[in-house]
Amino acid sequence: MEPEGKARANWGSQLEFILTCVGFAVGLGNVWRFPYLCFKNGGGAFLIPYFICLVFIGIPLFYLELCLGQFASLGPIKVFRINPAMKGLGFAMIIVSALIAIYYAVIIAYCIYFFFASMAAEVPWKYCDNSWNTCACQDGYQTFNFSLIDPRNSSRPDCANFTYSDNKTVSASDEYFNNKVLEISGGLEYPEGIKWELALCNLAVWAIVFIVLSKGIKSLGKVVYFTATFPYILLTILLVRGLTLEGYEEGIKFYLTPDWSKLTQADVWSDAAVQIFYSLSACSGGLIAMASYNKFSNNILRDSFLVPLINCLTSFYAGFVIFAVLGFMAHKKGTTVDKVAAGGPGLAFVVYPEALAQMPVSPLWAILFFFMMMTLGFSSLFSITETVITGLVDEMKDYLMKPKIRLYMFRFGICAFFFLLGLPMVTRGGLYMLNLCDTYVGGFPLLFVGLFELTLVSYIYGFFRFRKDIEMMMGNSLPVQVTFFFFAPTWCVISPVALAVVIVLKAIQYEPTAMGSYMYPDWANALGWMIVLCPLVFIPGWFIYHLLFKDNRGMCSPRPNWGPALDENKTGRYAKPITHAHPQAAYVVESEKKPYFNQPITNGLENKGYESDLSEPTTKF
Repeated sequence: MEPEGKARANWGSQLEFILTCVGFAVGLGNVWRFPYLCFKNGGGAFLIPYFICLVFIGIPLFYLELCLGQFASLGPIKVFRINPAMKGLGFAMIIVSALIAIYYAVIIAYCIYFFFASMAAEVPWKYCDNSWNTCACQDGYQTFNFSLIDPRNSSRPDCANFTYSDNKTVSASDEYFNNKVLEISGGLEYPEGIKWELALCNLAVWAIVFIVLSKGIKSLGKVVYFTATFPYILLTILLVRGLTLEGYEEGIKFYLTPDWSKLTQADVWSDAAVQIFYSLSACSGGLIAMASYNKFSNNILRDSFLVPLINCLTSFYAGFVIFAVLGFMAHKKGTTVDKVAAGGPGLAFVVYPEALAQMPVSPLWAILFFFMMMTLGFSSLFSITETVITGLVDEMKDYLMKPKIRLYMFRFGICAFFFLLGLPMVTRGGLYMLNLCDTYVGGFPLLFVGLFELTLVSYIYGFFRFRKDIEMMMGNSLPVQVTFFFFAPTWCVISPVALAVVIVLKAIQYEPTAMGSYMYPDWANALGWMIVLCPLVFIPGWFIYHLLFKDNRGMCSPRPNWGPALDENKTGRYAKPITHAHPQAAYVVESEKKPYFNQPITNGLENKGYESDLSEPTTKF
């Protein structure tokens, strides 16, 4: 975000970058999505496709994006100087990140609501004698024989003749989340007004985000020391507590016992590939943005294996935390683990709180759990929002950098704008909108961006040219050379083919969206596909715009100013030979034999070659 030719801001240390990437990758999905996918897709058997997709899709994409950002010191839009016609990929990444940030903040708002609600003598979802409870409510302190009438509700005239049955019973935590926190309506078509408590929590989320990101990575780099590490302390505390509960063995056994027959099902492999994108936050521009603040020679090869491994092991670790408690729940209810398991918000805000309510000193465990969820959420949201800001500021830096107050106001404006866009998700029908966005944003857009990105770097820019860039940046050490035996086939063949297969599988497996028993209307599914197209349309749209209205000579070749940001890092074909047409040195980037690159660098002066007001000439485009 600095002027051309000047050093970009850097992380305070390499540890700050690693912790930021870990915090970016490790989020709420590690707690509620991965354990559920294991339960759904064969328990321990799901780990096989998950780690295969990590190795052949996740790590190659992770390394590729870190290399792009660090080599050019540019954000996710400006980095497409590497191929001007494909700049739409950068806009697609930014839009995906923006959409994720909007609904991710609402989920954190739920966590804040539950966090403060837990600060009471008893958690409010413990019993069924509240104004929001119905006759079907059942808490964890009655016998679980469904033929009995709940003694807590028997004093209510409207419940005197009510008899429980399997299909009518609702847990106290379920009713608290849906009837009290959300006051959920009958569907997406019934918004029924804003829930102001949730709106204020969402406002608090964006206020915190603005404060943390007010100085960009200078402030973010310090906050991640806490947000990226403290969740592991809380996860360990909750795991120790879970392993002291009755029935935890059944939960762990259910989590790990493999169902090998699931490996023959295509949707299991599709789920594993999509979860890798969720887990590593690949193809949303964040990795490029975070790496752009690295020093040019930072060892991202190490980071590209370390961070994905930490992230995936965190998901695996969180599974023990979740399923130990689900085993306890199943034991208390006298049923099996699969009857109490759930995915998505239902796991975090219904099932797990129900178990917490049955533990001694339940408010303490609830406070710890939701504080952990808040820190996990914020550590990801900070990086997601900074990705959007970095991409846009890089595009508009001439306007935003001076006076400095403009940059602060721009950051404030982004946070305020995202808060306003999140208001439909804090209405009484807001959960339906949140689920719709979550369903459609994280699938096809990320997969298509990954496929185009790999194709661009490996085939249009060229694998061997990109390899030379990496060697210039990191040196010709043995580890760098050896890993190309892995990255060459994955970047050029394995990863693109795998992504293409997953896209086809997801298209074949597509079913209209549902949330529990609620089936989304046709117009809502159409809205979901519009959400998918919103980022993707920029890819062909920018290509056509560039073809029609820009200088399309060499439109798929790197711009003259593509390369390392600082002059001292420009070696090899990026070195600037001295010409004698002027007393000053004219900098020319090697042309790769293309006439487009051999044109003189101009700024409108008579000699068409040099900046008159700078001691060093600057490339214009």
